[in-house]
Amino acid sequence: MTSRLLGLTLVIALTAGAAAAEMNFNRIASFPVVKNMDQGADTKRETSPEIIDVTADGMTLVYTDSPLKVLGMIDITDPANPAPKGNIALGGEPTSVAVIGTTAFVGVNTSESFTAPSGVLKAINTANGTELAACDLGGQPDSVAKAPDGSFISVAIENERDEDLNDGVIPQLPAGNLVLVDVKGGNLDCASLTVVDLTGLAEIAGEDPEPEYVDINALGETVVTLQENNHIVVVGRDGSIVNHFPAGTVDLDGIDATDERGALVFTESQQGRKREPDAVKWLDDTHFATANEGDYEGGSRGWTIFSKDGTVVYDSGTSFEHAIVQIGHYPDKRSDAKGVEPESVTAATFGGTPMIFVGAERASIVGVYDATDPTNPVLKQLLPSGVGPEGYVTIPDRNLLVSANESDLIEDGGARAHVMIYEYQEAPAAYPMLTSAGMDELTGWGAISGMVADQDGTVWAVNDSFYGFQPSIFKIDTTQTPARITDVIRITRAGRPAQKLDLEGITLDGEGGFWVASEGRTDRVVPHALYHVNAKGAITREIGLPPELMAVEKRFGFEGIAKHGNTLWMAVQREWADDPTNTVKLVACDIETGDWGAVRYEKAEPQTGWVGLSEITIHGDHAYVVERDNQHDHRAVTKKIYRIPLAEMTPAPLGGELPVVRKEEVRDLIPDLTATGGYVLDKVEGLAIAADGTAWVSTDNDGVDDHSGETMFFSIGQVD
Repeated sequence: MTSRLLGLTLVIALTAGAAAAEMNFNRIASFPVVKNMDQGADTKRETSPEIIDVTADGMTLVYTDSPLKVLGMIDITDPANPAPKGNIALGGEPTSVAVIGTTAFVGVNTSESFTAPSGVLKAINTANGTELAACDLGGQPDSVAKAPDGSFISVAIENERDEDLNDGVIPQLPAGNLVLVDVKGGNLDCASLTVVDLTGLAEIAGEDPEPEYVDINALGETVVTLQENNHIVVVGRDGSIVNHFPAGTVDLDGIDATDERGALVFTESQQGRKREPDAVKWLDDTHFATANEGDYEGGSRGWTIFSKDGTVVYDSGTSFEHAIVQIGHYPDKRSDAKGVEPESVTAATFGGTPMIFVGAERASIVGVYDATDPTNPVLKQLLPSGVGPEGYVTIPDRNLLVSANESDLIEDGGARAHVMIYEYQEAPAAYPMLTSAGMDELTGWGAISGMVADQDGTVWAVNDSFYGFQPSIFKIDTTQTPARITDVIRITRAGRPAQKLDLEGITLDGEGGFWVASEGRTDRVVPHALYHVNAKGAITREIGLPPELMAVEKRFGFEGIAKHGNTLWMAVQREWADDPTNTVKLVACDIETGDWGAVRYEKAEPQTGWVGLSEITIHGDHAYVVERDNQHDHRAVTKKIYRIPLAEMTPAPLGGELPVVRKEEVRDLIPDLTATGGYVLDKVEGLAIAADGTAWVSTDNDGVDDHSGETMFFSIGQVD
């Protein structure tokens, strides 16, 4: 499929929610699992929900938390307001969980080393936290699955390789296997434990099978993925091998296969890429779907439906990744590895429609497919998730889908790990809010850091230094839902990409071109500067900072630029060397005379972290600024729009006393940032106000680097 046809297909698919009568999944809540910790304890410890299931009544979520060595529980009696239900200590590292009734069957890794793997399968009463039974598994468990009738449990014993030994090359014994354990009277029957030998099946390191994931169909057959071995095995209820076959390869065209170049270029290929499936899910008694993450030498960036006889019924190829590219979730730093890394897959029927849900770990996205025709599933939605979605559970009786997102970025000052809840509801699709679907060429984007409004519903936006080798101006049509990137202008200097710009602001020059502000880093020999760019993206003029500013500058520089007459106004993000605490400069540059000046702005005192300015725009008789802290989720306090009378924006000479301007709060953005059920995103970086006063706000997704990739782009109505 050409990029053009793909774009048109996704235009239809991703805007289908525009009709209010259509059913869509929308996120209704996000639960930070740190709330399950004793708040008197050190809540700065890492916590990570990985694999998740639900009790039979659909009211309690149960998830594994490896760093804390616990099972966590969440009360979803009211799914829009999930409540903490506490943690159950396990005495080891949980790897997977399956719940039957109110009993959680948990694989617990107790291995001393890679060469001496060990583990147990525990039965835990979630009602009171007591351990009912524990079976010695004889190796390191990974995935756990329950039979549909609750009669037995399958456990993938991976005995994983040491990736630091011999560059991770397999074989590395001991080999993995599959374990089957009966469930009787709601408890484990350890005496029934059966070990299924999987050696000698795979073409790749057949003596060292490394089972990754299991699922069980209504016939009692267990499908097992041997990820590193690029092999799939179907095992009967009695432990016999029903069938086995290689997972095969895929040719990938139109991908970005080069890492760390600071640009999105989807013109490369990878041929004969091994699928190396991770998660697997039966769709019926004959077919199953795999998420082809790759963990060894492969990863096909997509997902596949197989018949259990080994026939490939459907393969997504690059279409899933391309759809993710168009909504700004492409993780460029994973380009040379496995791209978006589809790692999870599950399936269920909602409203009479069979659906498949595919989770992309690095893109933090859940793809929702209509699988009415399993030979040609149709992508209906892309749902935003927390960072690193790993496990899913469907609750069709309550119209709920739940994702467990394992990445806890507390050490990097980022978002905490979350469980997210989605409801299948009669409502328009709330996400994405911005897409490039429909463009003639596949166009990636991200890290939106500054905006300006033009006529006829057009907003122009720039990306920041994450794409420092591809500085760009995006034309956005806000009259469509979702808003659409319809064109991109690449910024050039002397005919070449203007590398190492950190674009943090854009404004119109009134003549069809733009002024942009670039935040500098003197420690990296990158100057703070203003650039005039013509309609084709060529830099025609550069204005450096005057000595008075360079003498006091710091790396957190201009965030936003606005034009009023012949004067350019820039907001400085945080205090420079001569600024009193909790004040920043609004800096002015007269582009005709070259004169510089400034006024002083008093910002909020941070409760945690720091507070700064991230945008400036001018409308009517006021200058509008975005003031924000650097906090995520439930820790966020300051995400606000203020306005300043233009009559007070009279710049004083640099180096002396600066007049302090008055500010008036226009809007607290935290309710807007949580309106779609997600956690508060830290970087509100874009504000554009049209001539009629309609204001648009956007967030910066950090190029999907230690970030969920979610971009919020929304209108707050008229600010007048």
